[in-house]
Amino acid sequence: MIILISVLTLELLREMKMKTNEKLQRSVQNAIKWEPLLHAAEIGVSVKDGVVTLSGIVDSYAKKLEAEEAAKKVLGVRAVAQNIKVEINDVWNKNDTEIATTVLNALKLSLDISSENINIEVEKGYVTLNGELPWYYLKELTEKTVSQLLSVNGVANKIVIVPNIKNFFEEEAIKPYLSENWLLANCDINISITKSQATLTGVVKSLYQKDLAERIVWNSPGVSSVNNNIHIL
Repeated sequence: MIILISVLTLELLREMKMKTNEKLQRSVQNAIKWEPLLHAAEIGVSVKDGVVTLSGIVDSYAKKLEAEEAAKKVLGVRAVAQNIKVEINDVWNKNDTEIATTVLNALKLSLDISSENINIEVEKGYVTLNGELPWYYLKELTEKTVSQLLSVNGVANKIVIVPNIKNFFEEEAIKPYLSENWLLANCDINISITKSQATLTGVVKSLYQKDLAERIVWNSPGVSSVNNNIHIL
């Protein structure tokens, strides 16, 4: 009798888990449908225990990133595995030398980015960014600028943040930026500071919220590293 009840319980739990996976899969698929850059038919979505796997073929790296960001915003998503392949349209296809030149020109056109501090390497369409910048938002902006180029297959951002100020920020100075952000208003997030290094702990409801909290801290002056130990419900 006890064995029978245990088997039935396991079957019930397995069925509930399958339904949860299917519901989350539909939510991610709907999120992708609402993104203007994306065609839902191009992207496959599978879910297991909160881990979303994206697959398919798109014609730009920007679309691959857009699909990942859309999935991260869905409640219940704990992690995203990227298996989407980028196949550049022949019209935009370039060799590595041409891509490097395009990247350099794009960075020079940006008023905020100092391209002199950035080294560019291109191999088979994949761009690696090296160098030093004083602010994390500049690192993000550099990657975003390169990612949107139609001839790029992928971007590895290895730029290091070296703050050019000596006065490091304090916990009380950054807490309002976390608590007053409407996407993080009901989240339990804690921050501790050691010189220029920040550590985040607490609980949020989505992977997107976890990433957002980290970006907010990175954009504070004087930050050289962020350890994101926030858990997702």
